[in-house]
Amino acid sequence: MTNQELENLKYPIGKFHCPVEITESHIQEWISVLEQFPNRLETLVANLNNKQLDTLYRPEGWTVRQVVHHISDSHHNSYTRFKWAMTEDNPVIKAYNENTWAQQHDYKEPLENSLLHIKVIHAKLVHFVKGLSFQDLKRTFIHPDGNEVVALNENLGVYAWHSNHHYAHIERLMKRENW
Repeated sequence: MTNQELENLKYPIGKFHCPVEITESHIQEWISVLEQFPNRLETLVANLNNKQLDTLYRPEGWTVRQVVHHISDSHHNSYTRFKWAMTEDNPVIKAYNENTWAQQHDYKEPLENSLLHIKVIHAKLVHFVKGLSFQDLKRTFIHPDGNEVVALNENLGVYAWHSNHHYAHIERLMKRENW
């Protein structure tokens, strides 16, 4: 497998590119992605058996099961980051090692709890974000990896992209395997 083929498997929809100016239209589009994602994901994985769920979506990647559990954890952390940024001035958020998390025993459990959690955390996040003003979404937090300052409007785009990114991992694996 070439480096380019591996890169295409890693980033099937490309990497996130934040617009220079985030508009109200971007915000509404990203909110829509986050609103629709839980049902789209649940439908996508509904008929997969355990062997399929335990298939890597790419060499040296995660299984479908790990991807779904990762989405649950990652989006939970994102929701918390939104709350921190709205209740503290430019807080330093807590980073975590997602690969180490993916090796924990709960990433081997059935998907039902994570799918339910994704529905709940997305409902809470969408409701919270819809209650924020355009100015509120310019509030920031600091990601300790590189001390990067991240605005909430950008983080919203990142997590809309993240939803579609992992959806594409699973969907493209299913197409490659003719599932």
